[in-house]
Amino acid sequence: MNAAQRFDARAWLLFAAMAVLWGIPYLFIRIAVDSYSPAAVVAGRTLLGAVILLPFAIRQKALRPAWSKIGWVLAFGAIEMAGPFLLLSHAEQTIPSGLTGLLVSTVPLFAAVIAFVGGDRSALGRARSIGLVIGFAGVAVIVAGPGLAVEGGGGLIAVGEVLLVAVLYAIAPFIVATKLKDVPSLGSVTLALAAVGLFYLPIALLTQHEVPTVPSTVSLVLLAVLCTALAFIVFFALIARVGPARAPLFTYVNPVVAIVLGAIILGEEITLGLLVGFPLVIFGCWLAATGGRLRVRDKVDELPPLSP
Repeated sequence: MNAAQRFDARAWLLFAAMAVLWGIPYLFIRIAVDSYSPAAVVAGRTLLGAVILLPFAIRQKALRPAWSKIGWVLAFGAIEMAGPFLLLSHAEQTIPSGLTGLLVSTVPLFAAVIAFVGGDRSALGRARSIGLVIGFAGVAVIVAGPGLAVEGGGGLIAVGEVLLVAVLYAIAPFIVATKLKDVPSLGSVTLALAAVGLFYLPIALLTQHEVPTVPSTVSLVLLAVLCTALAFIVFFALIARVGPARAPLFTYVNPVVAIVLGAIILGEEITLGLLVGFPLVIFGCWLAATGGRLRVRDKVDELPPLSP
C-alpha cells in the first residue's frame, strides 16, 4: 500500500458508506417488487443509474476506451447486472431481504472454486478448503431452515436463484481482470448499465400490469440513486484510497446490514437456521477468500466484489 493508499478517517467513512450502500439494496428490492415487475425494477434501476453516472464518465473520458471493447462490456453487463438484478428481484418476491443478502455473501466461496478450476491451485489450499466446507455448511443450514419455510417449494427455488447470482458475481471479476483490465471502470459500468436498461425496458413495459405504489417507486429510485450510481462513485473513491486489495473488506458487513434492516423495517423473522447459518457463511467466506490471513496482501490483481 503506497502513501496515497491508507486507512485514515476518510477511508473509514468510505468503508462505512459502502457497507450501508451495498447492504440496503435487498430492502429496496423487496419493497419495489411489491408493485413493480422484476423486469421493471431492473430497467428502472439501471437506466436511472446510467443517466446519473454519465456526466462523471464523460468528465473522466472513460466512455471511449470502454466502447472500444463493447463486446466484453456487454458480456460483463449480462453477467454482473442483467442476470443478477432480475434474479434478485424475482427471488425477493418470495424470500426475505435479509436472507437474500446473506446468500449473496457466498460470492467468495464460488470465486475460490472458479479460480481453482481456472488453474489457480493456491485458491484451494488447506485453510481455503476448510472455509469452503464451513461456508457451504452454513448455506445448507440456511436452506434447510428459512429456505424451505416457504410453502410450495418457492423458497427453495428462490434460494437457488440467489445462489446463481452469487455464482455470476464470482465470474464477472474474471472478465474485468482478463478482458477489461485496461478500461476505466466507470466507463464500463456506465455503458453496461445503459445497455442492460435498454434491453429490459420493452420487457418492463410488457410485464408491468399494475399501478406502482408510492413506497415501491421511492424504493426503486433510491435503489438506482444510492445503491447503483452513488455506490459505484463511493466504491471507486474507496479503491483509490485504500487499494483494491483492502476495498472488498466491507462485504463482510453487508449481510448484517441486510438482516437487521429486514427485521426492523419489514418485520422479517430471524430464525434459528439464520442465526446458526449466518456466522458459518461469513466465517467460511472470510477463510476461503483470505486463507486465514489477518493482513491483506498488497496485490493489484485482487479484484473487489461487485454490486448487489
